[in-house]
Amino acid sequence: MAWTRTYDDAEPQRVNRWLAQSGVCSRREAEALIAQGLVSIDGEVVGDVGRKILPGQTLTLNDSATASLSSALTVMIHKPVGVVSSQPDPGQVPAVRLLTRKALWGESETIPDRDSKLAPVGRLDMDSRGLLILSEDGVVAKAVIGPESELEKEYVVRVFGNVASDKIALLRHGLELDERKLRPAKVTVAGDNILRFVLKEGRNRQIRRMCELVDLRVMDLFRVRVGPIALGDLPEGRWRPLTAQERQALIGA
Repeated sequence: MAWTRTYDDAEPQRVNRWLAQSGVCSRREAEALIAQGLVSIDGEVVGDVGRKILPGQTLTLNDSATASLSSALTVMIHKPVGVVSSQPDPGQVPAVRLLTRKALWGESETIPDRDSKLAPVGRLDMDSRGLLILSEDGVVAKAVIGPESELEKEYVVRVFGNVASDKIALLRHGLELDERKLRPAKVTVAGDNILRFVLKEGRNRQIRRMCELVDLRVMDLFRVRVGPIALGDLPEGRWRPLTAQERQALIGA
């Protein structure tokens, strides 16, 4: 289905920049689509990569353009403990190795192979488990881990130690890592020694290190959500591709 949207900003803007800001594709991808004659404004094919769209004009990507953009694969996997997100040391298993036909949950037109460019979008330590997104889509990666990303990441964490109210207050606001103040976090008690963290950043081993600072030790760390994408009932060790609607929700969030 063709993608259509009316430009409603006050000032003219280059088409490639607007498409990138809208989360449709990268600037480079937009320029490639224009060069192929797949972009039109008010029914007129755009032939100049420097073309600007004016307020009130309607831009359309034809069916071939939308198909090309959606062909970049993004998957979610329920990563088990002991599997690394990427860059394994000798003897370690990277998450991308789990993306086999046997481990597929549901259906997929594409089964990744050794030539796949799928890369983890956001780290999840070897000792942690849960939702991991891998993608060859630069727009998805920017939406999740780009410097301007505001996506929430949600974790259920089992800890050892005395879960006191003053510790919860510190976890929510007031801690520093590597001499840099952390952004405020949503931290709630979800059960006996079970905490629920919602973060908008992903510093190296952040939750484990936060807990150490308040004399709590993480026994289990389980990521259940990245932005609008929830792990749901996906079994451990299984994977599935994200749908076009989930991709749009992710980059639009």
